[in-house]
Amino acid sequence: MKWIKEFKEFAMRGNVIDLAVGVIIGGAFGKITTSLVNDIIMPPIGLLLGGSNFKDLYLYLGWNNPYASLAEAKDNSAPIITYGQFISTVLDFIIVAFCIFLIVKGTNTLRRFRQDDQPASEKPKDKECPYCLSKVPVKATRCAFCTSHLEPEQKSGMMTDTDGTVKG
Repeated sequence: MKWIKEFKEFAMRGNVIDLAVGVIIGGAFGKITTSLVNDIIMPPIGLLLGGSNFKDLYLYLGWNNPYASLAEAKDNSAPIITYGQFISTVLDFIIVAFCIFLIVKGTNTLRRFRQDDQPASEKPKDKECPYCLSKVPVKATRCAFCTSHLEPEQKSGMMTDTDGTVKG
């Protein structure tokens, strides 16, 4: 019975519910993207390629192609490569990946924007010395307790040792 309680706690966490909602919306978004590729993008491409349905393009792996259509070749289990369907699927993937890229990029921009707008009172005033674990002001370059050189608040990630040499 303990594992039922643990499972209930796991399933009711906010992250799991958010993930479930994301998967459901992602599935619906995938259907929209597939429709966009199949119903809007591929017909003009098929028209440019001679008026055929792009998904019906295939390559017969024999000498002479005795089949008039993809359906006929599939009905006879002919050795074929359906490159039209493959290209359609690749375009579908590229569109979904690009949309996800735009969503992540927008989210990261909003996150940076919100961090920049943080009031000074919410920004940390102290940091921890990595050598003696004492609290020192954020702008300090040397610990008041152990006199170690501290990393300035930069994105470089470089730290100096007590003698001033750069570490790692």
